[in-house]
Amino acid sequence: MGREDNARYADRLREAADLLEAQGANPFRVSAYRKAADMLRDLPEDIAARLERGGRAALEELPHIGRGIAAALLEMIRTGRWTQLERLRGGSDPAQLFTAVPGLGHRLAERIHEELHIDTLEGLEAAAYDGRLESVPGVGPRRAASIRSSLQTMLARTRPRRSGAPRPGEEPEVATLLDVDHEYREKSAAGDLPTIAPKRFNPTGTAWLPVLHTTRDGWHFTALFSNTAQAHQLDRTRDWVVVYFYDEEHAEGQHTVVTETHGPLIGRRVVRGREADCRRYYER
Repeated sequence: MGREDNARYADRLREAADLLEAQGANPFRVSAYRKAADMLRDLPEDIAARLERGGRAALEELPHIGRGIAAALLEMIRTGRWTQLERLRGGSDPAQLFTAVPGLGHRLAERIHEELHIDTLEGLEAAAYDGRLESVPGVGPRRAASIRSSLQTMLARTRPRRSGAPRPGEEPEVATLLDVDHEYREKSAAGDLPTIAPKRFNPTGTAWLPVLHTTRDGWHFTALFSNTAQAHQLDRTRDWVVVYFYDEEHAEGQHTVVTETHGPLIGRRVVRGREADCRRYYER
C-alpha cells in the first residue's frame, strides 16, 4: 500500500483539524494537524516502513511531526484506528479497541473501561503496570500479567514505559484539571459549547454531548461528559466529566472528574486517581 496508506493517514489528520476548528479548538493545534497532513501526503516513503526502521524517533524527525502527532500516527499504523479522531466524531468505542489485546473479550473490555475510565491502549498499559487493572473483577494478577505482556509487544517502540504514579510534569496539576472541569460545566450549562452526536447510547442520533477544547500552561485539553453505560445507569452523565490532555512532550492522558459521594471530600469535585492530591488541594 505504501503511499496510499500515507494519504489515508493524512486524510484523518485533516479531518481531525476540520473537526477541531468547528469545535473551537486552539488555531495553532488545528494548523499543526494540517501541516502534518500536507507533509505526509507529499512524503516519498511509506510512513509505516520508516517506523519499522527507526521507531518513533524516526517519525519525530519529520517536519511538523511532534510527539503528539507521532503518537497519533503510531496508533493508526499499529491498530488501524485513531481514538482521538473517533472521539471528535462522537464514535469512540474503547471496548472494541481493547479487544485487539489477546485474551480480552468484549464484556471484560467494557468492564475495564467502565471501572477505570480509560479509553486508549496507553491508558490500559498504565493501568496494567500501576496495579489498577488487577482490581477489575474478572482480571486478577495472572490475567493482568498476560495483558501487560501483550501490550508490551503491541506498543513496543511506541513510547517509554512508565509505571506507578505520574512523575512531576507528566500530568497537569490537580488545580488545572479542576479548573478545566469548572469551565466545561459552566459553559455547558450556559449552552455556550458546540455539541456532538455520540454513536453510543444515542439511538436518536441527537447532538447532545457538549465538547470543550482549551489550553492551560502549555497543555491542550478536551473535556466531555462521560458517555458510558455506567454513567447512564447511575444518572451521572451530567456530573462525570472526562478530561483528556496532552502536550508535545507526552502521550495523551485522561482523568475523570466527579462529585465525591462519600468520605472527607463529599460534595466536592474530585479527580479520580488523584484523590490524595485533591485532599491536599482542598486543604490549602
